[in-house]
Amino acid sequence: MPQAKRVSMAMVAARAGVSGQTVSRVANGSPKVDPDTRLRVEQAMADLGYRPNRAARALRTGRTHTLGLVAQTLATVGNSRMLQAVAESAASRGYALTVVTLGADGDISEAFDRLRDQGVDGAIVLNEATALARDAAAAELRLVVVDSPPDERFTVIGTDHAAGARTATEHLLSAGHRTVHHLAGPVDSFAASERERGWRDALAAAGASAPEVARGDWTSASGGREAHRMLETGEVTAIFAANDQMALGALRAVAESGRHVPGDVAVVGFDDIADAAEFQPPLTTVRQDFDALGEQAVHSLVSRIEGGADAAPDLLSPALVLRASA
Repeated sequence: MPQAKRVSMAMVAARAGVSGQTVSRVANGSPKVDPDTRLRVEQAMADLGYRPNRAARALRTGRTHTLGLVAQTLATVGNSRMLQAVAESAASRGYALTVVTLGADGDISEAFDRLRDQGVDGAIVLNEATALARDAAAAELRLVVVDSPPDERFTVIGTDHAAGARTATEHLLSAGHRTVHHLAGPVDSFAASERERGWRDALAAAGASAPEVARGDWTSASGGREAHRMLETGEVTAIFAANDQMALGALRAVAESGRHVPGDVAVVGFDDIADAAEFQPPLTTVRQDFDALGEQAVHSLVSRIEGGADAAPDLLSPALVLRASA
């Protein structure tokens, strides 16, 4: 059986009505292409079944068109959604993705070594792993770090977690609660610390006392356990949980205590995971846009790889989603 003829850049150029150089720029993910032209070339590639020769392109450009992603774990919903968003955004630019997870005791320096050995052009570091990003100076990698304090060694992007937490807390206070209890995330999480800061700021601005923080590990089990401890005091009327999984645990704890949500205890989460609207009752929560965050991370990293602007973009603004739990 004769072998199918390989689709060339010239064939794509003819199909799209552009030059071969324009097809090359699109194939190499260059930002110097008009968006409409890029779409036309990408459609021609799809129609013809064009597949770039990565090995040849790496020899020609000195780049592998592969990005790395470093995460402590992919077991959390936030990290798994970020992985999906990053993978889709990278693929749309013609980049492959290599993922390294650290585990509880992982060494980020070893992760960077592995990524360098695989020839990635740069890497994105997620969430809890950013606490280890101080080792990035020796990484010799272009890096974009998601949810981290500003650092001149790499580009930082993220969601304005403090603003989202303030909005959630203010909503609960405006409903007449004298204060709001907080189910916080892990102590080494930048996102968790920012959400706690926003909660504290809202209470202070309202002249409300800040109850002792209960700290979970992002899981619903930890949220349920800590919410049970809160509820034993009998003084809890509102809970702001640092993510939706812990809020789910809190909903169960309230039900098991013989109380009702939101009549006896109001509950607000953070993230707006896909199932948040299916909780009982449907969860009021703060939505962060994981798709936009993944797109922003890849855009910033590819821009660094291709010599573009290196300025950190503004934090993404989360939004309060009102449902029946508060």
